Amino acid sequence: MREDVTVTDDGHGSTPLVDEAMKKAAVAWVSVSGGPALALWCAPLEGALLVVSGPGEQAAPGLADATEAQVSLRGDHGGRIVTWPATVSRVQPGTEAWDTVAPLVAAKRLNAPGPTADLVARWAADGCAVNRLVPAGTPLAGADLPADAQTEPPRATPAVRATRKPFRLHRVRRR
Repeated sequence: MREDVTVTDDGHGSTPLVDEAMKKAAVAWVSVSGGPALALWCAPLEGALLVVSGPGEQAAPGLADATEAQVSLRGDHGGRIVTWPATVSRVQPGTEAWDTVAPLVAAKRLNAPGPTADLVARWAADGCAVNRLVPAGTPLAGADLPADAQTEPPRATPAVRATRKPFRLHRVRRR
């Protein structure tokens, strides 16, 4: 283990760079089981990132049932500054952790419909997943980050529709 990695009481590792990046994070790119990284809204809390997904919230396929994920965070300039492995744990409704964490995350959610208490109740009733992503290994930063752009072709979506040819009132003559 590198010297700059601090191991917490629960056995997870963190670095000052990861801690600082998490504090400033509003969006994290999360990859589950080697799949494509998805941009997910997150809230930093107590050395972890909390991500809400499910009905009426953002889609994060596989995250609710995952135990591990890869997290990439961007800096103020928009470029990736760190990628780290994370341990994923789901915060269950009705537990003490839920009663503590869910209202704090709901209060940070932008454009939330209704009061925070109603949002937390909806998350519990609809089966939304509140996942906690905790650093769990040595992060990649600086020269260790991949040099490629990591671009992918756009994924299929029902929001796309076929474009029609423009309507022409008269025939266009070619010279």
